[in-house]
Amino acid sequence: DRFLTTGTLSYLLFNSAIIGILGCGMAIVVIGRGIDLSLVAIMAVTSACMLQLLANGVPFAIAIPIVIGLAVIMGVINGVIVAYLEVPALFATLATGLLFFGASRVLFLDSAVLYLPGSYTSFIAIAAGKFFGVPIPVILFAVLALALHLVLTSTTFGQLLYAQGDNLQAARISGAPIRLMIVIEYMVAALAALLAGFIFTAASAAIDMQIVRSTLIFDVVLVVVLGGVSLAGGRGSVVSVIAGTLLIGVLLNGMIILNVNSSIQSVIKGVVLVFAILLDRFLHPVDEETAKQGDTL
Repeated sequence: DRFLTTGTLSYLLFNSAIIGILGCGMAIVVIGRGIDLSLVAIMAVTSACMLQLLANGVPFAIAIPIVIGLAVIMGVINGVIVAYLEVPALFATLATGLLFFGASRVLFLDSAVLYLPGSYTSFIAIAAGKFFGVPIPVILFAVLALALHLVLTSTTFGQLLYAQGDNLQAARISGAPIRLMIVIEYMVAALAALLAGFIFTAASAAIDMQIVRSTLIFDVVLVVVLGGVSLAGGRGSVVSVIAGTLLIGVLLNGMIILNVNSSIQSVIKGVVLVFAILLDRFLHPVDEETAKQGDTL
């Protein structure tokens, strides 16, 4: 009796937009047979750096390009480590997430919790505003999803991305610039994390860096896997991510409404994730020969 209310559905759409945007970024990487566990760290670091710049008196018009460039740099670092140094993506992005988080705290940020300066309250409209009755975060999610859908279905890059995930060795032999593509994939994921960070920061007018230690990244993986994007690579779509986002959004929101203990919530999410991974493994077994990453382009 508490689910179909305006407040609950609004909260559901807002949370789904953030997880969905992160899921879109993750899906691009996973379709290419990778994974990015640094997404939440990138989201937190870029948002915190933006607030720190604003607090230091840097104009908004300058702070935004700076953090966009920072997100691109972090995406390039992930891509280079995976593509050129050939470190497995799971370990590479786990390490870089810790690196980004620690380096930002040591070198730039004054605190683990940063607040939006009062003179920039109009920034809150990104999360609180509506366009023809539709929340702006939902619109941003829809625009990103549509753009990535068109890239995956209507461009050469999208075709090569599926080829890379399905059979990397064959894609390399066909002349696809695999290394460059991997770098681009992680750049796109980092920019998606930046957008999600903007929405999250606008909603609370602050950012707590401890979100890096939360289970949000596992929620994102759950969205991608439960939506049908195969961890074996080469399969899935943005439509799958939207479906997974709605499923997980309802699941998480339902557990909150039912006042399920946070530990029990973790157990439930863990069981669902393990089941989804096992099902994906059964439906899309990995061929070790085509999983090799030793390309020359």
